[in-house]
Amino acid sequence: MRWLIGGLLSLFLLLQYRLWFADGGLAEASRLSVQLEEAETENAELSARNEALTLEVMALQGGTEAVEKNARENLGLIKEGEVYYQFVEEPESP
Repeated sequence: MRWLIGGLLSLFLLLQYRLWFADGGLAEASRLSVQLEEAETENAELSARNEALTLEVMALQGGTEAVEKNARENLGLIKEGEVYYQFVEEPESP
């Protein structure tokens, strides 16, 4: 009878070890759950960025206003006949 109880107790402890610490156990499931949440957050950010880029590409393909705005803001270009003013702030002296 003692052998049976000892064997069952050993089997129980072995199964508990596998449940908590072995591959496919609760510890790994928790780690994978955290990784899944991080990946979903990153995917949401990338999807938002892709959507913004898609809208920008569509605006650039649609007309000259977006191209002109992009040239003015990013390249510093001006139209012919326009006057460009640049204001430089002097550093404060003590």
